[in-house]
Amino acid sequence: MNKSPEAHNGLMTSWTDVPTRRLSAGGVEFAYRQLGPDTGVPVVFLTHLAAVLDNWDPRVVDGIAAKHPVITFDNRGVGASTGSTPATIEEMARDAVTFIRALGLYQVDLFGFSMGGMIAQVIAQQEPQLVRKMIIAGTGPAGGQGIDKVTRITYLDTARALLTRQDPKQFLFFTRTANGRRAGKEFLARLEERTSDRDKAISVGSFRAQLKAIHRWGHRDDRALARVVEQDEGARGRSIGTKRELGIDAEPFEFG
Repeated sequence: MNKSPEAHNGLMTSWTDVPTRRLSAGGVEFAYRQLGPDTGVPVVFLTHLAAVLDNWDPRVVDGIAAKHPVITFDNRGVGASTGSTPATIEEMARDAVTFIRALGLYQVDLFGFSMGGMIAQVIAQQEPQLVRKMIIAGTGPAGGQGIDKVTRITYLDTARALLTRQDPKQFLFFTRTANGRRAGKEFLARLEERTSDRDKAISVGSFRAQLKAIHRWGHRDDRALARVVEQDEGARGRSIGTKRELGIDAEPFEFG
């Protein structure tokens, strides 16, 4: 069910209704959405593999936007944003910084999920003055255990989804237990709550470039990333995880 948009300090706080905006920077026209209060440090969301704006869970976005300004965007070449998707996490991080700076922001909090968590690590390492706090979920460090297997797992789970006429996210993000299947179906239903002004699906070329970037990330060995608290979500499915610790000077993010 769609929720009615709710005004909060002049901005919409319902993810299902907030309009998609455009911003030109660095030769790219970025598609983005902004909601929540118009004061405070913004939380910039960094998406997972193959995700566009409409792949964020409305409950997560609305929950955080109730207290914090939230900005989500399609990075270069993804969804409605123009350009070609780069094939390295480092280039994706540079594009994200270009977008953030073009908004006139000098300090942000980062929320990175899966591939977005990798991008967040690079931003925090290369632009520490830009990042106040961050939370990364379902992700891993450069050279982390199992990351180099993401491409194979993704293709296998996508094939499994096609054969069973299900969404690949049901296999990639959720366990195959009864609770996991139910949670997956509820999540997928929430993604359909927005019925107008929806984003474009990711292209095959962009998807392959992202897989190549993650594969390269999995083969790196960055000793500079040696400490960050890893947050685990409970129902992990096959989202990326690692036994290695990360290392960034940014503090763990606390909502409240």
